[in-house]
Amino acid sequence: MSLLVKICGLSTRETLDVALDAGADMVGLVFFPPSPRHLSLELGRELGRQVKGRALKVALTVDADDATLDNIMDALSPDVLQLHGKESVARLRDIKQRFGRPVMKVVPVATAADLAVLPGYAAVADRILFDARAPKDATRPGGLGEPFDWHLLEKLDLKLPYMVSGGLRADNLAEALRVTRARGVDVSSGVESAPGVKDPEMIKAFIRAARASQDASQESSAR
Repeated sequence: MSLLVKICGLSTRETLDVALDAGADMVGLVFFPPSPRHLSLELGRELGRQVKGRALKVALTVDADDATLDNIMDALSPDVLQLHGKESVARLRDIKQRFGRPVMKVVPVATAADLAVLPGYAAVADRILFDARAPKDATRPGGLGEPFDWHLLEKLDLKLPYMVSGGLRADNLAEALRVTRARGVDVSSGVESAPGVKDPEMIKAFIRAARASQDASQESSAR
C-alpha cells in the first residue's frame, strides 16, 4: 500500500499548485476562523476548482454545524470531511449520513488514555488522524507544530486506515513512520515559513522525504 501524503492548510493558488505538482495525495483546506489558514467560502471554491481531480480535497472543520457544512459542500464539494473538534460518535454518524462523504476523525494524543476513544470512532469513521493534543489555552486544536510521543502508537491494533500529524517535518517523518507504522502523513506548520504561510521549497522537500521513506520501507520489506 502506498503512503498517503496530505498537505494541509493551503491557502494560495501558488502553494496549492506546488503541492499538486510535487505529488500530494490529499490537499487540506481549512474552514475554521481562529486558524491562520482559514479560507473564505469564495477562496475555497476557487482553490477547489484548481485541484481538478489531481488530489483528494479535504475540508477541515472544527465542531461545525450542518449549515456550515452545507456551505462548505456547496463551495468545495470535498472528497473527505476532516473533523478536528470534539465531535461525538453520534455526530460523526449523522454527518456521514447527511453529507455522504468519507469522514476522517482527528484524535488528539498526549497520553495512552487518549486512545480509549478509538473503538467508538473506528466503528463510524473511514480514517483516523492522530495529532498532538493542543495545550488547554490554545485557540485551535491543531497546526501548532508540536509532535506527540509516537511510541504511544507502537502497539496499536487498528484495522481502520490511519495517518499521523503534529510537528512533522521533512527531517523527522521517516522516524514517525517507522515507529507508528502509519500509512499516511499530514503536515501543515512543518512546511511553513510563518503561521499560515506555506513555503514552496519546504512542501517539495517534505513530499520528497515521504516518498524516499516509502521506497526505503518497500526495499526493506522485499529483503
